[in-house]
Amino acid sequence: MINDSPWITVGKLVAPQGLDGDIRVNPSSDFPERFTKAGNRWIQKNKEEPSKIRLLRGRQVPGKSIYVVTFEGITNRTSAKSLVGNNLLVPASNRPQLAKGEYHLLDLIGLEAKLNADGPAIGKVIDLTHGGNDLLEIELLEGRKVLIPFVKAIVPDIQLKEGWILLNPPPGLLEL
Repeated sequence: MINDSPWITVGKLVAPQGLDGDIRVNPSSDFPERFTKAGNRWIQKNKEEPSKIRLLRGRQVPGKSIYVVTFEGITNRTSAKSLVGNNLLVPASNRPQLAKGEYHLLDLIGLEAKLNADGPAIGKVIDLTHGGNDLLEIELLEGRKVLIPFVKAIVPDIQLKEGWILLNPPPGLLEL
């Protein structure tokens, strides 16, 4: 199930950095160039229409998965603070090509989760969390939500066109 939105959220603007208008971005993309390469980006507050903004430069904070970016026209802490809470977007057409066995994590949202390929769904992927490892949030049919590490040993098969993923959870993982 491919996400058919014209936009991809690549991060969230979370805090001003310093006094000169720089702002911290919590990324939801594995492609650093989205935060470091100059060019047009879009910001969106809640479900409002995205508005274009020009990224001038960016850098990753050493030892952290946070980026500090500079936007054109944002020149002081107050204007940077006004952007906090906005999502940072790129057009969906800006998706990088992936190698076989790689996936855009947003394409996984909405896929059914199965314990065997021919069996019924036990739930569906509703979100993803970035931490030390990526975690898929799966809502089980009974209504509970579980976090599943997105690693080959636990998620050995992904069938985007058919709309499902195969889970091979260790004992007790689905009971947490």
